[in-house]
Amino acid sequence: MVVTQENVAVNGSRSFSPQEIADALRDRIRTGDLKAGDRLPTQADLAEEFGVERGAVRQALRLLQEAGLLTNVSKGSPPRIAEPPAPTHGEPQPTMVGLAPRLTEAFSAGDVRIDVVCHTAETLMVAIGEPLRQIHEGRLRPESIEVRILVPSREITLAFPVPVDGSGEDSPVHQRWLSMRNAQGQVLQHNLLALRATHGMEVKVTFRALPFTPPVKLYLLNDQEALLGYYLLTRREEEYGSQTLDMYDALGSQSLLFSFQRQSGERDAAFVEQSQLWFDALWETITTDLTLS
Repeated sequence: MVVTQENVAVNGSRSFSPQEIADALRDRIRTGDLKAGDRLPTQADLAEEFGVERGAVRQALRLLQEAGLLTNVSKGSPPRIAEPPAPTHGEPQPTMVGLAPRLTEAFSAGDVRIDVVCHTAETLMVAIGEPLRQIHEGRLRPESIEVRILVPSREITLAFPVPVDGSGEDSPVHQRWLSMRNAQGQVLQHNLLALRATHGMEVKVTFRALPFTPPVKLYLLNDQEALLGYYLLTRREEEYGSQTLDMYDALGSQSLLFSFQRQSGERDAAFVEQSQLWFDALWETITTDLTLS
C-alpha cells in the first residue's frame, strides 16, 4: 500500500472512530484516489492504517455501504467502490424547457416509442421540433418512431378549462380547447409522418380519447423514463374571437417535469414500470378511437 501524507496523519497515536474512518475513505473516493470498481484494502490493512480494531473498520464500511458508495460488502473479499449514481438531469424544469432535451435523447435510440397523456399536444408539438431538426440535419437516425397520445374526448364535460361562470360544454371555452387540441395534434402528426417521405423512416402516430380530464401530464420515453408534471389551475382571461374568456385553466408548458428513470434504482424503475402499465391499460380498455377534426 502506498502511504500518503494523509495515511501518515491517521497513523498517529490517537484512535479513530468508525465515522472518521468512513469520512477519510469518502474523501479518497471524492478526490479520485479510489475509483469506481477499485477494491478497498483488506480490513486488516485498514485496521493497521487507522490504528483501530477490525470492528471499527467494519462499522465504517457499513456506513459507506449505506451511503451507496460500496458494493460487494461481504466477509469474503474487500468491497469495491460503487459506480456513481445515474445522472438525474438536474432539478425539475418547466415542461417547455425540460422536455425537448429529454425527447432528443430518446430519439437517439434505434426504435423510438413515446407515449403521452396530456390535455392538448401543444407542448409536445413544440418540444419535438428539436429532435426532428436533428434528424433533418443527419445527427439523429432512428429506424422507427411510434408515438401514442391520450387526450380528453370532445364528448365529455371537461374539469378544465371551464368558464368561471360555470356554463356548459358548448361554451366558447370548450370550443377554444377543442380547436386547439385538434389543430396542435394535426401539426404534430404531420411533422412526424413527413419523416416517411424525407428519410424513409417507419413512423406511426396514433391518438385515442380519454373519458376523463387528466390532472397530470405524463411522457413515457422508450419504456426507460417517465416524466410527470402536475396541471396547476389558475384563473385567467384570454381573447377568443370577439370575446374575452374568463376561465379556470392550466398552463401545461409551465408545469414542472419530474424525471424517473429505470437506471436510477428500484424506486424509479417501479414508477416507470407502473406508469407504462397504467398507460397501456387505458389505451387498451376505456379509451376510444380519435380523429382530429
